[in-house]
Amino acid sequence: MTFSLLLYAPLSAQESEVVRWLSFEQLEDSLAVQPKKVFIDFYTDWCAYCRKMDQVIFTKEEVIKQLNKAYYAVRFDAETDSVVTFGGRQFINDQLDKSRNPLHQIAILLALRNGQFSAPTMVILDEDFKVTARYFEYMDSKRLLKALK
Repeated sequence: MTFSLLLYAPLSAQESEVVRWLSFEQLEDSLAVQPKKVFIDFYTDWCAYCRKMDQVIFTKEEVIKQLNKAYYAVRFDAETDSVVTFGGRQFINDQLDKSRNPLHQIAILLALRNGQFSAPTMVILDEDFKVTARYFEYMDSKRLLKALK
């Protein structure tokens, strides 16, 4: 019986390892304590590739380890109706009821390419919160790990 419990223990530990996603409010607090690079995953509820990244890519051990070790990771619904307070400012979705796909001000600020949003979009920022890279497509784990290094 003890032997069988030992066999399951490592498996349980691996299964519990997940990306430690933060909200923007948590990110601000974390950056104030310890500056670190930031990874933001902008998604929408209707995006099939976003769901695939959640299920396939953000569950891979190497991706989880790299994100948790080197980054503050944020998942953000680009169409949320939530009010977000960050950097002493409030950000809202002022396109609600005006657009079929209303974009939140944070998505407009960080995740547009040529004035357009496409999901998924991933943004990498340095320790000073300056954008160093943007990716506007589904990325497999190999490509994402390369971008994160």
